Amino acid sequence: MLKVGLTGGIACGKSTVLEMFAARGAHVLRADLVAHQLMEPGQQVFDAIVASFGRGILGPDGRVERAKLAALAFPNRIQELNAIVHPAVLAYEDEWMRDIGEADPGAVTICEAALMIEAGGHHRYDRLIVVTCTEEQRVERFAQRSGLTLEAARAEVTRRMAAQMPEQEKARLANYVIDNSSTREELAEQVDRIWQELQALSSRPR
Repeated sequence: MLKVGLTGGIACGKSTVLEMFAARGAHVLRADLVAHQLMEPGQQVFDAIVASFGRGILGPDGRVERAKLAALAFPNRIQELNAIVHPAVLAYEDEWMRDIGEADPGAVTICEAALMIEAGGHHRYDRLIVVTCTEEQRVERFAQRSGLTLEAARAEVTRRMAAQMPEQEKARLANYVIDNSSTREELAEQVDRIWQELQALSSRPR
């Protein structure tokens, strides 16, 4: 089984790329979605986050509101949040990959996480993919998905990117860099080329 990590800056299109790989046959996992599950009331991660960041991050339904938590965590307390969430996410991921490897030894698994390199998690994988785009595209995409104005989106993107490694440094660590600054067709062509290589690698003994 080949273990692949996928990362990139905020609003660069990581989820779109992950969906493309899934459509081609990859087993995929989004660390963000796993973290959301672990943050549900009754989970140990939920209790630890509330103990550290206070009940002010909870909504009327008693669940963690991501926007409130992000406002407190970025950029100065992100390491504190990561120290709570990452170990639990990695444990979940390990079990997920182990189950897939037992069922399909020739599988390609791809795990996507925004702060994978910052947390030192990229060393866990056989290959690393970094997704990039232009700064303006990042702001526009974030504004579109969040409903913010361009000005507000730019401020939020800048604030969150302050907690991330510069994209150029991430790209230097990558085995593959996917440029998501053009058309969807060109994006698909890049994914196709990388997928062929990943499939070939997954069938080789390591």
